[in-house]
Amino acid sequence: MTARITLVDMRNVVDMMRGAASRHVMPSFRCLGHADIRAKSGPLDIVTVADEATERDLTAALRAAWPDALVLGEEAVAADPALLDGLATADLAFVIDPIDGTANYAAGVPLFGVMVSAVSRGDVVGGAIVDPVCDIAVLAARGQGAWLHDGRGAERRLHVAAPVPAREMSGNASWRYLPAPVRDVVTHNLPKVAGSWDFRCAAHEYLMLVDGRCHFLLFNRTLPWDHLAGWLIHAEAGGYSAHFDGSPYRVTDRSGGLLYAPDRASWQALHDLLLTPAT
Repeated sequence: MTARITLVDMRNVVDMMRGAASRHVMPSFRCLGHADIRAKSGPLDIVTVADEATERDLTAALRAAWPDALVLGEEAVAADPALLDGLATADLAFVIDPIDGTANYAAGVPLFGVMVSAVSRGDVVGGAIVDPVCDIAVLAARGQGAWLHDGRGAERRLHVAAPVPAREMSGNASWRYLPAPVRDVVTHNLPKVAGSWDFRCAAHEYLMLVDGRCHFLLFNRTLPWDHLAGWLIHAEAGGYSAHFDGSPYRVTDRSGGLLYAPDRASWQALHDLLLTPAT
């Protein structure tokens, strides 16, 4: 049976995320030395001591609150990829991205965030994203809507942007990771929309999307720590998303791309505009 995660649970998770960020992320921001940063799979894939400390902190806090849950952090999975094998079948699992936008963080650019999602039996049941610079959090629990919390305790419900024609949409296309044939199509078609940008940080791109401040996002890589939280929050805010071939996103998917839009009709119009080769 799918575990029940409530908005109260996710608010508690946000408190854990804010606490970990205050202890590890913000004190090291713009204070990292060369020895505090290292490459993982390549020069654009880096980790910092703050990533690792934040993940340890959150892992301990989540395990204390849910002792029977599986807890997976991006850095733990980098060290042992087999940890992901239990994600789809666990009664309850938490997935941590301790610092999303690490390249920005290491460069002193204030566009990064902390993300946590909750998964039960392969269903995403909770998600939260925290911007520790502005002290803003967005969160959702399945079937209970999506919400924004600021550092002053104010709360409001989130809604995606209203549908507009595809050529009037603005958003982000993370074209760098697209396979060459698709990348050529998307970069050729991208000027057809009203506006586009790339923050190099899915957390901030989701923050804009779920609050109706842009219309679309397009990604190629679908790693769980990067997208599970944002995917649920976007759905709970009323949006529609799917792989490039129109199939639904699953927690075990690692390929197929992701396209987000305000609703299904907008998704199809945007798909036709961005992903259709010129004739």
